[in-house]
Amino acid sequence: MNPGERSGLIVEYAPLVKLLANRLAMRVPPSVCLDDLISAGIMGLLDAVDRFDPSRDVQFKTYAEFRIKGAMLDELRSLDWVPRSTRKKIHDMEKAILAVETRVNRPAEDVEIAQEMGIDLEAYYTILNTAKGIELLSLDGYIKDEKDNSESQKSFKSLIQGDDDPGGHLMTSEIKRLVARALRALTKKEQMVISLYYYDELTLREIGEVMGLTESRISQIHTKAIIKLRAKLRLFYGK
Repeated sequence: MNPGERSGLIVEYAPLVKLLANRLAMRVPPSVCLDDLISAGIMGLLDAVDRFDPSRDVQFKTYAEFRIKGAMLDELRSLDWVPRSTRKKIHDMEKAILAVETRVNRPAEDVEIAQEMGIDLEAYYTILNTAKGIELLSLDGYIKDEKDNSESQKSFKSLIQGDDDPGGHLMTSEIKRLVARALRALTKKEQMVISLYYYDELTLREIGEVMGLTESRISQIHTKAIIKLRAKLRLFYGK
């Protein structure tokens, strides 16, 4: 790629960085600086430009979006903006969801999860509001064992091998199957929020307008859905 083509791609896709940064900023606490996300995204875009292989069957926009989002998430991980106490509460909520759903054999309701955790609904919703923006699965994160440590230094990404590795294809297919099954176990409202947010790429405010709910309520539904999905993934990986 000559310098002119490189500069052209950077200029053309720079607005995409700002768009993705603004979308991500709506899911994280106000303490996270938008400019920091944009700066990380720009680095991701530059990385995408330098690494893109036109011979592969993928559009540059798709590849660039993947690298930009990855760079922004790396920035968030380096900030470690979720306090340890909040992480513990999220983990406790995951366990409560699994316990309730195993017992009642249906999606857990808010009041049931709160009761299982031994807290009132106000405290339950406070946790959801604090936990917004958590990731479903960090491919770069180390897999923790039953003692919740990561001494093995094995990441989820290491489980997924190259394109020519049959085991890698099998693992990727298994992850997709598991996530699809977990999605079907969500409530209809949670499924709709996930679909509108990740497939149709609507903002939380826009989803609220579609569903006749406030943006804050949509954020809570989204966070709870992600926590439910994480709980299912924990079962699969024995975490």
